[in-house]
Amino acid sequence: MSLDDIDFAERYRQHMRCAAHQPKPAGAWDRRAREMSRKSLGGPYSEAFIERMDLTGARSLLDVGCGPGAICLPLAGRLERVHGLDYSPAMLECLESNARELGLDNVQPILRAWEDDWSDVPVCDILVASRSALVADLDAILERINRHARLRVYMTQLVGGRFIDSEIASVLGRELPPAFPDYIYTINLLYRRGIHPRLDYIQTPSRLAGCERFEEFAEKIAWSFGSLSDDERVALQAWFRADPERARRGGAPMRWAFVSWDVPG
Repeated sequence: MSLDDIDFAERYRQHMRCAAHQPKPAGAWDRRAREMSRKSLGGPYSEAFIERMDLTGARSLLDVGCGPGAICLPLAGRLERVHGLDYSPAMLECLESNARELGLDNVQPILRAWEDDWSDVPVCDILVASRSALVADLDAILERINRHARLRVYMTQLVGGRFIDSEIASVLGRELPPAFPDYIYTINLLYRRGIHPRLDYIQTPSRLAGCERFEEFAEKIAWSFGSLSDDERVALQAWFRADPERARRGGAPMRWAFVSWDVPG
C-alpha cells in the first residue's frame, strides 16, 4: 500500500465525527469579541506568524477567521486591500473599530463562515487561516482556499489535536475528549494535490495562562469543557490556589503547526 491508496479526506471526516466536534455558534464568539480585541494586536503569536510570511508581489490579503484583526491589521499598511472574513458579527465590529483606531481605510469586513456561499468573496494574492481551520470537511476547505489565493497561503493548525492539558481534565475528574485531527491531514491532502508545503512551528503559552483571578480561569475552563459542577469548581479552585505560578502558566504550552505553500499556477 502507498500513500496514494489512503483516502485522507475521508479519514479526516471520520476523525472529526469521532471527535464529536461541535463548532461554537457565532453568538459564543460575539460574547468574547471585546475581550479578545483588547489582547489582539501584537503579541508573540501574531508576531511569529507575520515574520514567517512573504509578501513579495502581494497587493491583497484575505484573512479567514480574522477575529478582531490580530494578523491582517498589522499587515494592512503594506498592502492595497485587506479583507477580514469571520462569521461573528461582533468580531467584525471589533475589526472595523481597530482599523479606525490605526487610521486604516483599506480593511473590508466580510460576514461569512467557511461553509457559506463564497461566490462574492474576492480572490486575493495571499490567504491567511490562523487557527481557524478546524472544519468538518478539510478537503473541501483546502479546495476553496486554493481557489481564493493567487500566490501563497499561510495556515496554522493545532499540533496533537488538544486544546487543554490533560492535567486539567484530571483535576476535574473528567476524561479528555477525543483528540481533534491536526495538521498531518493537511500535509497529506496537499501532497495528493501535488503541493509540497513548508512546515514550521509556533509555540505559545497555554490558552489558560495569565489568569490572575480564579473566576477568569474557571470561565476559560468552561469554554472548553462546558458547565462546571460545584464539586468541580471546588477541586479546580484548590488546584489554582495551591501553586500560583503553575496556575499562571495554565498547564503545558501549545504548539501550532505553521503550514504554508505557493498556490499552483
